[in-house]
Amino acid sequence: MSDRKILITSALPYANGPIHLGHLVEYIQTDIWSRFQKQRGNECYYICADDTHGTPIMLKADREGIEPEDLIAQVGKEHLADFTEFGIEFDNYHSTHSEENKHFSSLIYKRLRDDGHISSRSITQAYDPVKEMFLPDRFIKGDCPKCNAKDQYGDSCEVCGATYSPIELKNAISAVSGEKPIEKESVHYFFKLADFNAMLKAWTTSEGHLQPEVSNKLAEWLENGLQDWDISRDAPYFGFEIPDAPGKYFYVWLDAPVGYMASFKNLCSKTDLDFNEFWAPDSKTELYHFIGKDIIYFHALFWPAMLHGAKFRTPSAVFAHGFLTINGEKMSKSRGTFIKARTYLDHLDPEYLRYYFAAKLSAGIDDIDLNFEDFTQRVNSDLVGKVVNIASRCSGFIKKRFAGQLSPQCAEPELFHQFTLASENIAELYETREYGKAMREIMTLADKANQYIDEKKPWLIAKEEGKDQELHEICSMGINLFRLLVAYLKPVLPKLATESEDFLNIQSQPWPTNAQPLVGHEIKAFKALMIRVEAPKIAAIIEDSKENLEKTAVAPAKIFEPIADEIEFDDFAKIDLRIAKIVKAEHVKGADKLLQLTVDIGDESLNIFAGIKSAYKPEDLEGKLTVVVANLKPRKMKFGMSEGMVLAAGPGGADLWVLHPDDGAIAGMRVK
Repeated sequence: MSDRKILITSALPYANGPIHLGHLVEYIQTDIWSRFQKQRGNECYYICADDTHGTPIMLKADREGIEPEDLIAQVGKEHLADFTEFGIEFDNYHSTHSEENKHFSSLIYKRLRDDGHISSRSITQAYDPVKEMFLPDRFIKGDCPKCNAKDQYGDSCEVCGATYSPIELKNAISAVSGEKPIEKESVHYFFKLADFNAMLKAWTTSEGHLQPEVSNKLAEWLENGLQDWDISRDAPYFGFEIPDAPGKYFYVWLDAPVGYMASFKNLCSKTDLDFNEFWAPDSKTELYHFIGKDIIYFHALFWPAMLHGAKFRTPSAVFAHGFLTINGEKMSKSRGTFIKARTYLDHLDPEYLRYYFAAKLSAGIDDIDLNFEDFTQRVNSDLVGKVVNIASRCSGFIKKRFAGQLSPQCAEPELFHQFTLASENIAELYETREYGKAMREIMTLADKANQYIDEKKPWLIAKEEGKDQELHEICSMGINLFRLLVAYLKPVLPKLATESEDFLNIQSQPWPTNAQPLVGHEIKAFKALMIRVEAPKIAAIIEDSKENLEKTAVAPAKIFEPIADEIEFDDFAKIDLRIAKIVKAEHVKGADKLLQLTVDIGDESLNIFAGIKSAYKPEDLEGKLTVVVANLKPRKMKFGMSEGMVLAAGPGGADLWVLHPDDGAIAGMRVK
């Protein structure tokens, strides 16, 4: 057993709906890391819980005519069932609606309050006069104040991307009652986050706490100054009442991360673990949070500040990951555009998805795409065609010709040594969450094993007289190499590992740093460990999720928007479209979507800010041709003056095209 003591968490799934494939990116990523640490002999605990508080839970329970407690109990069972079938192995799974969570939420609040980090003041909010409740931004709908798109949320427009306050929304209505909201004042409680500015600057820039791209983003927020964080909500609200404020409740985002502590405390009550050893400010243990990049602000600013202010330890690191797209299309839980975990489980082996995600995941925060064609090819080629095929090819000869006994000696000790020598490199890739690179290393070994068998051709040797020993040694070697491959894949494919260990007639495999070949050892009869992915299975998943996928294809891409108001030809003739050469392209500091372009349109140069950062790197644009609106009235932006517009095609995101085919066109040519 190693000296390392590790506590790992995943973000808590919200208890207002089912688990979908986007969720599973995180839980599979975390579970792989947890299983790897345990396989290496480290003392490691993976805990999680359902996030159960807030207005959406309360309203959903009300719509279904049940108590919130009944709703979260049922959803909690469904969540855990889905996780379990996907091989997610928690050491404890709890709920934020628990006595442990109530205790720690109140304790943290009181310590922050007593040290002067809590303030209160009156604020004005939207209020539903029918339901007699204050409305979160997402429960107000209306017309976008910028582009007039209808049925938009109270904080941002999904059509033009504008952000605004709910009071700016046109024709606003409550999504709860349909009534027009009114404005009403209420006293709210605030966490003075700015009190921890210096502490957070030090923590977010300390090596290892955050990924570099996350640390850089947080530096921007810290530079702009931290605002007080509203941590209270008014009754009616499903949650914990603030100790010294009757009728006021902790905002769900205060007690949700506290759920990590609560779940671990619950585990401690069932074991001999010492809570303080893991959470005291001087703790020597390791604490890691795996989260999506959309909740970095809460986990890398609010959470460390809360812990530090309440005299608990801060995380060793927060690991963020990107979003999941399916066949290139964005998933959106709020719009119901997702494939449910249960839908997948109805048709396919969950280990296929575990492997595919592992093959795509890195230590960064880039989005990953589940492309079903690539998924099918990769699973069939790597897992069935390369790994399982080794055992299938060799085991039959061992069973029929040698009574299930492996050879008494290792025929290729150098080859076996090559496989064990790779263990530390693969371990380092797992440790640093470079799963995709780890899978490539393992598949390189699988190729070597198959190459060995192909070169030796045991199926031909089996037909020759007096070659039994050679056949025995070749097939035994194949089985031994298969065993090491399975050991390396064990964090990703626990079911395959368990079934393979049963076939090999061995104990659960530790990390194979010092593995020795199995010699003179009896194995069991081989049974199919994994079957190929067939097209009808994929088609069934798509069919069962058809409504969701159709919505996904339409909403983000805006492919089928209504045609805008008709214009006259004279209106169109006013537009001066020019082929322009991109002379210079560079990032815009503080802008997530913009690139700054200097373009040559023949008789002059224009400075243009273009929202194409998701699709292009600046260095890939310089010297290329594009089409611009050259006579657009200059527009003053916070980053400078934009003097034109680049024309783009495509649904958006990475699928955005602005380059003109270089077929003899020159800068300045008009586009007819």
